[in-house]
Amino acid sequence: MAKLKWGMIGGGEGSQIGPAHRLGAQADGLFEFAAGALDHRADLGRDYAQRLGIAADRAYGDWQEMLAGEKNRADRVDLVTVATPNSTHFEITKAFLEAGFNVLCEKPMTMTVEEGEEIVRVAEASGKICAVNYCYSAYPMVRQARAMVGAGEIGKVRLVVTNFSHGHHGDATDAENPRVRWRYDPKMAGVSGQFADCGIHALHMASFICRDEVRTLSADFASTISSRELEDDAMLNFRMEGGTVGRLWTSSVAIGRQHGFDIQVFGETGGLRWASEQPNQLIYTPVGGRTQIIEKGEGGLHEDAQRLSRVSIAHPEGFPLAVANIYCDLADAIRGEVREGLPNASDGVRSMAAVHTAVASAKDGGVWMDARPPMFR
Repeated sequence: MAKLKWGMIGGGEGSQIGPAHRLGAQADGLFEFAAGALDHRADLGRDYAQRLGIAADRAYGDWQEMLAGEKNRADRVDLVTVATPNSTHFEITKAFLEAGFNVLCEKPMTMTVEEGEEIVRVAEASGKICAVNYCYSAYPMVRQARAMVGAGEIGKVRLVVTNFSHGHHGDATDAENPRVRWRYDPKMAGVSGQFADCGIHALHMASFICRDEVRTLSADFASTISSRELEDDAMLNFRMEGGTVGRLWTSSVAIGRQHGFDIQVFGETGGLRWASEQPNQLIYTPVGGRTQIIEKGEGGLHEDAQRLSRVSIAHPEGFPLAVANIYCDLADAIRGEVREGLPNASDGVRSMAAVHTAVASAKDGGVWMDARPPMFR
């Protein structure tokens, strides 16, 4: 089977997320890295793209040049990844969808709910895929947890508790470091800091595993370092459409916590726990029974967990291969086999609606508010 052609915008040399995409897209031999506009500094972007093996005529100076160069090629890219600063996601994603390209956009998909709803409509009108990189949902044992919930193995879900809390921005003496400061500057990050950065991963994970959507929420935000305009700590209570109770904590000042992303799902007949720092294990406790450790690669797993595991039991598969699983699902979808669970534009706009609702709730003393985008009410 011929490789699909892949292009990337952003994610240049020194980028935090760029290497994960390049490793992920090419890990299974499904995509050829054929085109890129990798840096806002045109010359550096072209040079880096060519050092990565991209032909000179497809090493572009910016995304507009890439769009113009690719759209009329007989061998144009099958998928474009958008890994640029948050405020540019909407414009680039919309332009490539309208030109008939499939798109994988980094989160957040947009800066506003209105932009998110427009992306949903453009994707539907174009007939193209618009996926959003909620890559934690593609770990094999997260897929196992989702499948177990769907199969009724823990009964009706009563409660979900999730958090994404680390301490890497907890040093006040480092608060003016440009790589840290922008995340709490509304001119660059938008209306929310930590919740929009990490919290929406946790909220998406709750919806993903529970197979349900957030309906209402109440939020409390705090900026624990005084120079920050946006929150570096947030707590949410939420309710899902099916009645599940949700709790979420996200923080960047929890010194001592490293990655700090985990989730617990409690049903009528059992409970599940998964943590990103031990991603190959899913902890399962049936009501009245012993706690069990389900391992990636063992026999008897649900199909999705088996399909997305590459190496045998006890061999770790980390973050880049979770990203690779998103690309596996995208390759299947581009070829016509849509995989259930691939995060899409609807997930992206739901996240942005939750961000704006949480900001409003926090400003109003934690009042409960409808967290759904208008198009899904």
